[in-house]
Amino acid sequence: MKRLAIPVMLLLTMSTTYAQTKPGAGAKKTSPKTVAKPKAAPAIKKEDVDEGKVLLTKSDCLACHKVDTKVVGPAYADVAKKYPYSTANVDLLSTKIINGGSGTWGAVPMAAHPALAAADVKKMVTYILSLNAK
Repeated sequence: MKRLAIPVMLLLTMSTTYAQTKPGAGAKKTSPKTVAKPKAAPAIKKEDVDEGKVLLTKSDCLACHKVDTKVVGPAYADVAKKYPYSTANVDLLSTKIINGGSGTWGAVPMAAHPALAAADVKKMVTYILSLNAK
């Protein structure tokens, strides 16, 4: 009886799996209107880029980061390649700069910078991410 039960169970499992993966099985028909279009990235404001570069040079960031060379932390150019310019990425990286963090670029943690103003940090990040747009 056991010899028969296993092949039957296997056959039932395979037929159920095939029915679920069969082209058109269980697929919902959607109209073109329901497909979400990706949002275009907002335009990078030149004044934010320029001000961000100035703020960056006045900060302690250059002790661990350079534009094209990895020092303690990643090069800004590498950050810009990994995170394309978008509002979401500016917000994400601004939060990481203010709160600090570790793990994304290796074992060395990034120190928190809670004294920096959020608006200034966003301009600094905008400058960094603009490096990939050039």
